[in-house]
Formats: sequence, structure tokens, C-alpha cells
Amino acid sequence: MCVPRRARELAASEDVHVTDVVKKGDLLIATPSLREPTFARSVIALLEHDDENGTVGVVLNRPMSVAVSDVVDTVSDLVTAPSTLFDGGPVAPTTAIALGRVAPGAEPDGWTYVVPPLVTVDLDHDPSLLAVSVRDLRVFVGYAGWSAGQLVGEIEEGAWYVVEGLPGDPFGDNPELLWSAVLRRQGWPLSAVAVCPLDPAMN
Repeated sequence: MCVPRRARELAASEDVHVTDVVKKGDLLIATPSLREPTFARSVIALLEHDDENGTVGVVLNRPMSVAVSDVVDTVSDLVTAPSTLFDGGPVAPTTAIALGRVAPGAEPDGWTYVVPPLVTVDLDHDPSLLAVSVRDLRVFVGYAGWSAGQLVGEIEEGAWYVVEGLPGDPFGDNPELLWSAVLRRQGWPLSAVAVCPLDPAMN
């Protein structure tokens, strides 16, 4: 059974968006009202965000059936299980974006910080050098993007919850469970949203 109506209303209210300002490293969590198939039950890590240029992120919980070794064999030994490509979003679906988690204090070598220890990784860099500091790696194809002001508008309309990300969120071994897992750790009432059916009308 889904969360009671009053809890849903509280979870959708502005004071329960855990962060007041959207920033790099945050997670977007699709609310139950967002049922468009591309983003329903999605969890998106924000890689770039500013008021002038808009927002870029990747969907963390859409594993594909294509093995990384079939497309980017050079980093296949570094990839965190499941070792498949992930559908990062509908924009530029032939573009690969790699996220990594690096060791504390590591010096950038083929990667750039999003927010420590989360980094974007250059897939053309020497994999033996990447292996020195990169502890987790996941490869996404495509990304999600918003023009300036667009994401804020969607948040105000109730399409997304905004919460702080944890370093392990992009690299879990059960990505299909990430939506519920992130909601559960937020506390009530967001934790109750984790049990909502895909169609809120079924409540």
C-alpha cells in the first residue's frame, strides 16, 4: 500500500525537498506523479548545474543488456558490477559518460571531480593509470539535460525530489532498487513514498 495522502502532500511540498539549492552531486528522485516512461522511478546524479547554462545528469538505475566490454573494452576490467552499460538519459544516446569513485587524496589523472570522491572519467585515458586511483567505475550512454530554469520549474511542479547523494549511489550492485533505497534513507514522509505503486491511483 502506498503512503497515505497527507504524507504524499507533505513529501511534495517545498519544505521536504531536502536541499534548498540544486547543486552538483545532488540526486533527483522522480516523484510518483512522474510517470513518463523515460524518467519514471528514475534516480539522476547531477554532474553540472548553474543558472545560466542549465543542468546535466545521468540516470543511475537503468542498466542495459550490453556489456561494457562490447563497447569500451579498454576499461572493462575497472567496471563495477553489473558490468553492463547504463542508459544515462535520452540526450546524445551515442555519447558515453563514465563516472568513477576515487581514493581519498588521489591526484587527478584522467578524471575530473564532480564532488569528491565522485568524478567523471576520460575513457580514452590509459586504463593502467586510471586503475591507480579509480576504485569504482560505471559507463553511461546518453544523459539527461535541462536548459536554464527548466529543472527548477519541474521541481516546483512536483516532478522531482532533490536530495543529497552518497558516494556509493552510482555504483550499487542492485541499481534497480536504488529509487526505493534512496527514499527510505530520507526519513518520513519521503521514506513512506518508497512503497508507492508505480500508478499512485492504485493506492
